[in-house]
Amino acid sequence: MPIPIDAPLVVLIIFVALVFDFLNGFHDAANSIATVVSTRVLSPQKAVVWAAFFNFVAAFVLGTHVAKTLGKGMIDLTVVTQDVVLAGLLGAIAWNLVTWYYGIPV
Repeated sequence: MPIPIDAPLVVLIIFVALVFDFLNGFHDAANSIATVVSTRVLSPQKAVVWAAFFNFVAAFVLGTHVAKTLGKGMIDLTVVTQDVVLAGLLGAIAWNLVTWYYGIPV
């Protein structure tokens, strides 16, 4: 039996997912560009542009093989609802903010 979709909740989930993507990128940006900036191979501006470009391109060129491999059979899809997705995103946002605030490496 299909689960009914609540359109306003879907819009909220998409917004929260975008917030998570921004915060996750903000949280991890230093890790991805620190070496090339600290060794002065690239300026900070060029390093950010390179990282953004290659992160965007990688999703289309390399695909989702790793995600599919990790997700295959690991969860029961019948228990994944819109509420579960929203809770997972909110938990991930909270974890990113807490670890960033306290300087905990993740």
